[in-house]
Amino acid sequence: MKWIPQDIETYLNAKEYVDTAVVPLISVSIGGEIKQSAAAAEFITLLTGYLERQFTGRLILIPPFTYLNSKNGESTLSDLKDWEASLAKGEFKHIFYITSEIEWRAREKELHGTVIWLPSIPLEHLNDSQKIGVIDSQVKQLLVLFTQKWHENQ
Repeated sequence: MKWIPQDIETYLNAKEYVDTAVVPLISVSIGGEIKQSAAAAEFITLLTGYLERQFTGRLILIPPFTYLNSKNGESTLSDLKDWEASLAKGEFKHIFYITSEIEWRAREKELHGTVIWLPSIPLEHLNDSQKIGVIDSQVKQLLVLFTQKWHENQ
């Protein structure tokens, strides 16, 4: 389910079946790394959108947690922990963070959710069908991981 009123209405009526929140982690860099930052954001946005369509009714796609790459430190982690606490209060048993920033792997132990790091695949020179193919192959790998985590925590 997406973060739109119609899907939230569906969520509110079927909360007991929606136990998973997916939070895209998007780093914004201004300056020399702006293009790479935009490419990573595009990749994560397309990937999480496609993932949401695969698991409609089981998960909700939360708006991206966006932060300045230059500020990726304790305050960013603290802010994300606040998001995590709110999601846990919202009765989400599973929280997945999806990112192209490798630094989050080292911080995963400080979070209750699961950090999924995927290297950003540049999509700018691909046509729409090629983009879908790349994203589809990534999502197929994620399906297995999500299923494993759901079975571990039953």
